[in-house]
Amino acid sequence: MSTHISRRGFMGAAGIAGLTAAGLTSLTACGSGATISKGGAKASAKLKLPAYVPAQTAPADLAGNAAGLDATYLRYPKKLTRSVAKAPGDGSRITALTETFTTPAPPQGRNGYWQELNKRLGAQFDMTIVVDQGVDAYLTKFNAMMASGDIPDLVWFPPNQGIQRVPELLDAKFHDLTPYLSGDAVKKYPNLANLPTTAWKTAVINGKIRGVTVAYGSMGQVYVVNEDYWKPVGGAEFTSAEDFLAKGKELLDAKRNKYVLEPAYVNHVGMFGQWFGAPSGWRLEGGKLTHMYETEEYQEALAFGVKVAKAGLFWPDPNLSTTMEKMAQGTLGAYVQSFPSFLVDVKNYDFPFGIIPPFAATSGAKPRYSMGYGSVGYTAINKKADDKRVRMLLGVLDYLAAPFGTEERLFLDNGVEGTHFTHAANGDIKLTPKGNAEAVTTAMPLAFLAAGPEYIYLPGKSELAGRIHGWQQELLKISQTNPTSGHFSDTSTSKSASLTTAMSDCQKDIIAGRKPISAYKEELRKWRSGGGDKMRAEFEASLAGK
Repeated sequence: MSTHISRRGFMGAAGIAGLTAAGLTSLTACGSGATISKGGAKASAKLKLPAYVPAQTAPADLAGNAAGLDATYLRYPKKLTRSVAKAPGDGSRITALTETFTTPAPPQGRNGYWQELNKRLGAQFDMTIVVDQGVDAYLTKFNAMMASGDIPDLVWFPPNQGIQRVPELLDAKFHDLTPYLSGDAVKKYPNLANLPTTAWKTAVINGKIRGVTVAYGSMGQVYVVNEDYWKPVGGAEFTSAEDFLAKGKELLDAKRNKYVLEPAYVNHVGMFGQWFGAPSGWRLEGGKLTHMYETEEYQEALAFGVKVAKAGLFWPDPNLSTTMEKMAQGTLGAYVQSFPSFLVDVKNYDFPFGIIPPFAATSGAKPRYSMGYGSVGYTAINKKADDKRVRMLLGVLDYLAAPFGTEERLFLDNGVEGTHFTHAANGDIKLTPKGNAEAVTTAMPLAFLAAGPEYIYLPGKSELAGRIHGWQQELLKISQTNPTSGHFSDTSTSKSASLTTAMSDCQKDIIAGRKPISAYKEELRKWRSGGGDKMRAEFEASLAGK
């Protein structure tokens, strides 16, 4: 279960995708996975997922692994491989529906990067790019296109933006890609074969591969700090939740407009929940699911959030829009970010970054770190395409999924050398103003259609890249995943967004002092009766293979 996608957390430029689930600690597989329709879960369990064939590119300086550790490059590889032998397009016009969460890309006519992309793809690649203007912007455009019948060749299905009746829609309007991608068939598209197996699970519905998975880092949200801010109390290290509160109070200086935490209350409750040992979305025990909202650990985290608010640690304006600037100025101590978007933040700001790994809130707590699920939806192919065109479109998505260390990824992330970027003396990439204006803004909507596996590369900040790799290793030691990832619930697809919003609003009101903490129990009752219990039953049935 997840909510709508937060603008700040969703995605970073230059090929790094990041998603934050507006108050949740990880994204689950709403709108993807084995559906509950009769035989759906069993069919999905029997499906042969695409074969995994790692790409032979420049080896990382610090290796990644299948558990979610990102390959880390301390310098840009000198020797790049070519992953696509020739332009995959056939000269025709290709249409696509996608989204952006940053500055809109300049139109093709005055966008040199987009014009070069057309040449390299061998096609006129026309994207309808929805600019995020609120939670329903993409859904509105998506529904209008489905209703009109004027459906693009390629359509991005986000993890959860309230799309209704997903299996029926896919059956009616989009190709079953199982014959093209299942098992060894995917090997015709080497970059798609290089995508992690866990990511492919999210594109499986009713035993069929319904789209090309959009790869995304497996790490979840992270508590980010300015290390200098915390130096007066010995650094951002804590022995308990009360120790965190005490050190926060010591650093708070309202007279100088210096606060400890950004005002994203529910995101912080999600972080506190990990300190108390709350589950990632759902907890599975003996075939029965308990939602994190229902757990004592999460409710303890909410109560702690109230204490933090009463102590005045949150920035007083709940609509703060300059979080990163405040962090850089040292007037804010910590914020919550998706891990992949955190990698973008460290490229764009120069304050001393650090993180707060989950620690035991109390002597008996078992802290856990909640992982993401390795994908940010999938891209489906219009059913009107004939077999030859399907294979061509898969070739285009294969190009867009090129991994780091390839000529294709160098272009996709950075554009054309000399125009959009230059190489520093040590080989690092440096974007030009034109690169930031064209390449960065166009790469984001492209990466919602297909993307290579996440990696860590920070130009000019190799030491920090190494530290981040180390932080990931530590987080993985206490990691947990949502047991419903890869499973489908119709109720979750249709109602989780509104239910989660209601729960989040209630928590905001409680932390802000507008409602007593007792209001949570009543809202939880509404959550259960309004769809939570149905989601539970549907996910349990899917997990049981029914």
